[in-house]
Amino acid sequence: MMNQAKDNQINLDDIEVPERIPTKFINNRVIVFNPLYASYLYVKKGFFGSPLGINKPRLEYFSKPSELSLIEAYYLLEKDEIIIFDVKENKDLSPKEFYKLAKNIHHKFEEKYIIYKDLREKGYIPRPGLKFGADFVTYRLGPGLEHSLFMVHVLPHDAEITAVDMVRAGRLATSVRKKFVIANPLTKSYYFFEWFKP
Repeated sequence: MMNQAKDNQINLDDIEVPERIPTKFINNRVIVFNPLYASYLYVKKGFFGSPLGINKPRLEYFSKPSELSLIEAYYLLEKDEIIIFDVKENKDLSPKEFYKLAKNIHHKFEEKYIIYKDLREKGYIPRPGLKFGADFVTYRLGPGLEHSLFMVHVLPHDAEITAVDMVRAGRLATSVRKKFVIANPLTKSYYFFEWFKP
């Protein structure tokens, strides 16, 4: 109980953060082991990472490590915000090395990353959308501050989408009160679908 009270007194505005936050690449996962840095990336830098063992993190310090998705990790690595240390190879990974690894691990990594980066640059906060059956759910303010605005499905460059796929996705989006968006990574175009009751 004392530890919890102490944790809640930590002000993330007052902590000293290194220029590039250290992370570790272990078993195809990127982990921020220091809870202070994990909290800082989530609360102060725009909702990066998912604290381990916390389903809905609050916008304050949490005393757990967090996991960055491979897409988030590459985005932050490209921006020079983090260092990714490969435990198996015993070295820091360059953006080029990490990109190659991530492409081999993550289905549609290349296409998803193009859309993720574009959404971030447009001022949105994309978060993993797996539980909604989408690639991303997207926020303006962030999770916990509002409901997500829309679900984004990224089409691979050679993809075909059927009418049945569209109806299925539309029904899912409607059931959770979100707009369904198909994103084309080749042109960075977004197609919004809304379903109306007759």
